[in-house]
Amino acid sequence: MKKLFLLLLVITILFACKKDVLESNQSATLHFSNDTIIFDTAFHSIGTPTQTLTIYNRNNFNVITNISLNLISGGSFRMNVDGVAGNDHNAIEIPAKDSIFIFLEVTPNQNSSNDFLLTSNIEFTTGNKKQDVKLVSPARNANFHLPYDNIFTDGTDSINYKYFSISENTTWTNDLPHVIYGYVVIEPNATLTIEEGTKIYFHNNSGMFVGNPLLIGENGETPTNNGTLIINGSLGNEVIIRGDRLDSWYENIPGQWNGIHFVQGSINNTIDYAIISNGTTAIRADSVANSNPTVTINNTIIENMSSIGILGQGAKIAASNTIVSKCGQYTVACNIGGTYNFTHCTFANYWDYNNRNTPSIQLNNFYEGTDGNIYIRDLDAVNFTNCIIYGSLSTEVSFQEQELGEFNYTFDHCLIKLDPTIDTDNENYINSIINQSPKFIDANENNFHLNDNSPAINTGNNSTEFSSDIEGNPRSNPDIGAYEYD
Repeated sequence: MKKLFLLLLVITILFACKKDVLESNQSATLHFSNDTIIFDTAFHSIGTPTQTLTIYNRNNFNVITNISLNLISGGSFRMNVDGVAGNDHNAIEIPAKDSIFIFLEVTPNQNSSNDFLLTSNIEFTTGNKKQDVKLVSPARNANFHLPYDNIFTDGTDSINYKYFSISENTTWTNDLPHVIYGYVVIEPNATLTIEEGTKIYFHNNSGMFVGNPLLIGENGETPTNNGTLIINGSLGNEVIIRGDRLDSWYENIPGQWNGIHFVQGSINNTIDYAIISNGTTAIRADSVANSNPTVTINNTIIENMSSIGILGQGAKIAASNTIVSKCGQYTVACNIGGTYNFTHCTFANYWDYNNRNTPSIQLNNFYEGTDGNIYIRDLDAVNFTNCIIYGSLSTEVSFQEQELGEFNYTFDHCLIKLDPTIDTDNENYINSIINQSPKFIDANENNFHLNDNSPAINTGNNSTEFSSDIEGNPRSNPDIGAYEYD
């Protein structure tokens, strides 16, 4: 009797195994996390971030399937099935009530003067049953500025630097985006003009030098016309400058590219109607050996910088109708002296990526040399007129003064967040509002328009030359900041 029971048990197990094997080869239905995988827009020759597709076997038995990625022209889709790369995967077993992952990327390689669309699909064959998941990737062609080798002599050493050189007057148009790898360098006596509506995308660790930094100090001199940048945006057709990752996750991520650096001897630079975002230091301007402003900035938005919005080091900078927000250190740093004029600007630092321990504004008239000594550089003038300086810290202005040097500043009809112990009853503060909230509509969302009860409304100096705000709204009895209350 016992032997008979054991025999029946073995037969039952064998039959069950046989049934499982048979059922695993049936034309079973698979389920997918998405029926279509849509990639974010990618540039020609630049790969996209990885997308994930999950394949579910919701049956009570194992399923064996063949997985194939259809090849296309104009681009390269790539597939990885549970850690194994390749376009074809045969006899992939998915256990009952289990799942597997497919990882997908695409690099457009089609050369087109227009945006285009790449489509493909992944085909699943299970027995006689066929299923598919569609792949869609918008793609964009662009003007690519790639670095090449230039050899300069520094003393007795030959140093190899890689960058894209602009050595004659050049205009970038808005017919295609401009994608920059490495550094663009605007050489002495050359001007780069950027037309309205142009979009400029910097790759990781890329940036622009206005002027050639390798020529500084050559033969003991600095070039007197060491490159010029002119950005000619317009209202509603601004010049866009940002990182080259177009997927939505990177939309507001700082530190994706380095910034624009105006070096010594660079003159007559203007930035008008630009949106500069997601870099490290947006604008850096170093001291010059002439009376021309290093750079003039008008009607511009600078946001999401991992370090500094505007950095001047002994520079000459003028800015109006400009908004600088969400910077990991300073919105504006006026270091090592210089001359600065800010009119109808909004400096609002609500940095929320990590802890910020530096105020929005820093004023400084010295530097520490490599020998450890302190060297004075006069801060000839820093004039804030009709500006908002506010943020999430208890004070948003830092004064770093060496008394042996000039340290001249004024806040004229400004709204400022200051250390309450600072004496403001003097000639440095003219009709300014101290430590009152500007009452922005939504600072966390970078909406720095004024609410209807803002103390900045109708309290500006009406003698400035700027008759309209950053959006073109007229100023009669002007508000403080870049926006007029609507």
